[in-house]
Formats: sequence, structure tokens, C-alpha cells
Amino acid sequence: MNIAHGPILVVEDIPNVQELLEVTLRFKGYPVVTASNGQEALEKISQEHPSLVVTDILMPKMDGFGLAHAIRTNPLTNRIPVVFISATYITPEDKKFALSLGGVRFIEKPIDTEDFLLTVAEILTQGVATLPRPMGEEEFYQGYRERLESKLRYKNIQIARTERLLQSLPAEQKPAFEALLDQAVRDRNEIQRELDQLYQTLDQLKPGANNDGSPAKT
Repeated sequence: MNIAHGPILVVEDIPNVQELLEVTLRFKGYPVVTASNGQEALEKISQEHPSLVVTDILMPKMDGFGLAHAIRTNPLTNRIPVVFISATYITPEDKKFALSLGGVRFIEKPIDTEDFLLTVAEILTQGVATLPRPMGEEEFYQGYRERLESKLRYKNIQIARTERLLQSLPAEQKPAFEALLDQAVRDRNEIQRELDQLYQTLDQLKPGANNDGSPAKT
């Protein structure tokens, strides 16, 4: 199976998920390159000129939303199809925002490999429908903020529920839920980090703000 315009770029920070996607695609004959976050992905895009980007959303340094926005706002890359995969951003509002960024498909984890391969084949053989216009910076950051704040509320509720449950579980059942709690806390901390950076960016976009976000002197 040949791809006329470059490999498939898989962007995923969880090693076993990245490996699963890479092996699945290579088994069907697709050339694949990988990246572990959005910043690394942008470097690979400039080097490899991929035919398709498959990206997770929740990742360090630059997440999938930021990556898609960067791809769409660059005239050299804005026609590259983007497929989102996520186990965290799965509400209707999350999916609507992802597609408004120009994502052509949204796949929930755990990944059904047969459905995933069908999706990839459809995109590469049938092309991409008309994409929405690229979002402006402020429009993107405001929508992004809403998604992060919603996800942070959800994670905090999930953590509180798990902590209460752990108090009443028998000892043999606790390890599995402690692992779930640890993952939820890691996700919550990553979302909070992204939000803190986003608030700084939004402050800098306010009219009259200096580069450091402080009000301009008059």
C-alpha cells in the first residue's frame, strides 16, 4: 500500500498506545513516524510532510488542540487531515470544538483497531471535505479555555469520588482504584498546567496589555 504524499504521523505521549497505533498502521503497509507531544509533532511535520496526523489531545508541552490550531493556521500545513483520539475529551462539546478546529474525525479510546484502520483508509483514499475556516487566536483560546475548565471540574469530581470510595473498599480491591486515582491526579495536574499557561496567554491578548500581560502605561 503506497501513500503518495508522506507518512502518517502518530502523536501520543503514552508509549504503549503510541506503539499500538504504529504497529497497527505498519502492519497494513503504511509508513509511520511518531511524536510524543505537539511541539515535537510540529518539528516532524516540517521534516516529513505527513499525509495524515493522528493525535491524542491530552499531552504535555503542546496538546492536540494546540497542535491542530497550529496546523490549520499555517498555509504550508493547513490541508493536512487531523484525526483526534482521546479518552478524556469525549463530551459533545469537546468533539464540537475538535471538529471546529478542522479535525476530520474523532475516535474515542479504547481504540477499535478495525474501525481505526477503516477511518484512516477512508481519509487517505477519499480525501477531505471542506474544512472550516481557521479560528482566530482569541476565538481559539477562549474555546480552549472553556474545554479545559470543564475538564478540570470533571477531574476534580472524579478524584473526590475515588478518594471517598477508597475509604470503604476492602484491602484487596484498593490497588486498582489507587492506580485510577493516580492517573486522574496526573491528568488533573496536566490540565491545570495547561490552564495556567492559557490564562497568561489570554492576559497578553487583552487590548493595552504589554508582552508580560501587565496593563500598558499611558
